[in-house]
Amino acid sequence: MTADEPNAPRRASLELLRAEAGDELSVLVHERLRAGEDPWEFMEDLPTVDELVVLLLRADNIAADGGARPTEARNYRVLRQIALDYPELTSAVWRLLGSEPHRRWDAAVRADAS
Repeated sequence: MTADEPNAPRRASLELLRAEAGDELSVLVHERLRAGEDPWEFMEDLPTVDELVVLLLRADNIAADGGARPTEARNYRVLRQIALDYPELTSAVWRLLGSEPHRRWDAAVRADAS
C-alpha cells in the first residue's frame, strides 16, 4: 500500500470473517422478514457473504484512514489490495468494482438509475 493508504491490520482468518459476515446477513434477513418483506423480493438485493467480507475489510481500511471517504482511485487500490491479501475474495472484489453491477444495493447501480 502507498503512504496515503494506511495498512489496516488483517482482522482474522477468512473463515472467521466469512462466519462473521454470515451472521450479519442472517440478522439482515431476519429483520426484513420481521418487517413483513417477502424474501423472494429482497434476497437478490443483499450482498453475498464474500461481498460483505470485502465491504467490512474496506470499512476497516477507511476507519484506519481517519474515516475519510476514499476517492475512486483509492477505493480501487484498497479493493485490489483486499484481493491480493485474500485471493479467495478476488471474484467478489471484481463484482464490487463493477464487472457485474447487478445488485440494487450497489452504489454504482443506484447512481446509473438516477
